[in-house]
Amino acid sequence: MASISLRAVQKSYGVAAPTLRNVDLDIGAHEFCVFLGPSGCGKSTLLRMIAGLEDISSGELLIDDQRMNEVPSAQRSVAMVFQSYALFPHMTVFENMSFGLRLAKTPKVEIEHKVREAARILQLEELLQRKPRELSGGQRQRVAIGRAIVRRPGVFLFDEPLSNLDATLRSQTRIEIARLHRQFEHASVVYVTHDQIEAMTLADRIVLLHAGADAREHGSIAQVGTPMELYHHPRNRFVAGFIGSPRMNFLPATVVQAHPDSVTVRLTGTDEILVVQAVAPVLQPGQSVVVGVRPEHFTLTTTSTAGVTREVILVERLGEHTYVHLEQPEGQPLISKLSGDSQARRGDRLHFGIPATCAHLFDENGFAFARSGAVALAA
Repeated sequence: MASISLRAVQKSYGVAAPTLRNVDLDIGAHEFCVFLGPSGCGKSTLLRMIAGLEDISSGELLIDDQRMNEVPSAQRSVAMVFQSYALFPHMTVFENMSFGLRLAKTPKVEIEHKVREAARILQLEELLQRKPRELSGGQRQRVAIGRAIVRRPGVFLFDEPLSNLDATLRSQTRIEIARLHRQFEHASVVYVTHDQIEAMTLADRIVLLHAGADAREHGSIAQVGTPMELYHHPRNRFVAGFIGSPRMNFLPATVVQAHPDSVTVRLTGTDEILVVQAVAPVLQPGQSVVVGVRPEHFTLTTTSTAGVTREVILVERLGEHTYVHLEQPEGQPLISKLSGDSQARRGDRLHFGIPATCAHLFDENGFAFARSGAVALAA
């Protein structure tokens, strides 16, 4: 098994601002770590630096406590699966999967054993003599994964491996990758994606990166934690808005009263009062804040309950559940997640309660206050 440590790692191209800044991260042996973030945040660049395909501008990379900055990619005990399958079109599946072993002068008997074992695991045994043009997209991706498996590396690196597949194949291959990680107890996995479903379902821990001014000011890592930690306890508005689909609703408000374990606020442009369970000793009456509420935490109720009353402007019926879009005096429309048999219609005026324990509170700079009384869910 291999652990990975990044110490104050930065990546710059010329005189431009760093693409990656102040990356400090430890990835444990046999951990499934997912790099998640918007386009341009540097997640693929960070993966390529671990692989040895990009130089590190400053800082230090350690694999199993050994400095790797100057070590060639081929000597790092890592195997990479690319977004494009990168298969040799003139070679059979067997030849593609065995290519790296043949370059390493591995004995033929050992090559045969490793390739056939990987083919069995990936259900490619009947396809070993076919060429890539005779395979489906999902089969080609499994061949690319098999080429990495036969090397028995300490670290598997996946760079958006499912982005070229349709929705059904993505779901199937995602399950296969999770199963493979459990089966190969010797290996750690670092996985890059922009797909939240992949990140939330595969990761032991998510490393959420951001870009632009936030990265330059605070470093490229926005938050590291289990999927449920990021979902229920976001560190700031960026994390809260990025994790979750649909995104968290944000309601501008003004502080009415601040207590040791709760804050009472009035929503901007309305007379609506909410209570948020939060530890916010620095807040004073009159200060501007933002309340965050996830769509599933809006509770359809009577007007006697503290909450918001809004007109329905759009209804999305998805069978299992219904998304109701609500007017919002300032900012984007609010979204509420209701049951699939909801009778809500466009033009209805509905009242939604907001439990104090489910609401999030952010200051003017976007940083979250800790939630008092909130139960942390296990990953």
